[in-house]
Amino acid sequence: MLSSAISRRAFSINVAATVPALTIFPAHSLFDANLGSDEITHTCEAIHQEVLFKFPRHRIYEALTDAKQFDKVAQLSDAMKGGMAPNAKPTEISREPGGAFSLFGGYVTGRHIELIPNERIVQAWRPASWKPGIFSIVKFELIEQDSNTKLIFDHTGFPDGTAQHLAEGWHGNYWQPLEKYLVS
Repeated sequence: MLSSAISRRAFSINVAATVPALTIFPAHSLFDANLGSDEITHTCEAIHQEVLFKFPRHRIYEALTDAKQFDKVAQLSDAMKGGMAPNAKPTEISREPGGAFSLFGGYVTGRHIELIPNERIVQAWRPASWKPGIFSIVKFELIEQDSNTKLIFDHTGFPDGTAQHLAEGWHGNYWQPLEKYLVS
């Protein structure tokens, strides 16, 4: 079980209170003197990806929210194959809204904001390389299409200049290894 200095409820309330601010006022722009009179920036980077999996959405949801399954996905990822975490801690994923997760040997951590089984996962998500206290918001939307699943993914609120690296990372560390895991 992941320990925390803040309760799940308190974390969820704090994140819910700041989510609108993340999309309108990214942290880097709150004190930007060049914003003008409306004080709203319109230059925030975001990632939107759509991936089709030839598996039912419950399989995708389970692989993303079950620690044992996601650990197998992570082992197939570019990051882990590249030696990112040689003495990696095991994957930990709470199955409750507000619950914590620790992925890729503890390099990626966060909390679930919303979990709707087989439909949607919303997380406050961060890699260890970011400054303390910086979290982004990731959303996995699972849309059933016959026996396939269309995963619609959105990532916002990350530090400027990291979009390209993050976008590539989602493919090499999530979508491709997830496909490999599901086929095996």
